[in-house]
Amino acid sequence: MSDLLLRQVSAGRAGAEGADDYDVIGADGLVIGRIFKATTAPAGTPWLWTLAYGQHEDRTPTHGYAATREAAMAAFAKSRRRE
Repeated sequence: MSDLLLRQVSAGRAGAEGADDYDVIGADGLVIGRIFKATTAPAGTPWLWTLAYGQHEDRTPTHGYAATREAAMAAFAKSRRRE
């Protein structure tokens, strides 16, 4: 997980709470996904993580919900490692 960084987006995006919206940056400096606190989510799991479209190949799951931002980051990293 150490090769992934979170970068808070400067402006809110549709479906997210502006201050809790992050791009996930890979080791090469490119955006490879997103983690944000969703406005609509299953109870107790407000954080949504998702791989960027070009990162989906041979990976499952490609998105999910988590109770905390840290748990979302861990789930993102786990999905990203699967090949």
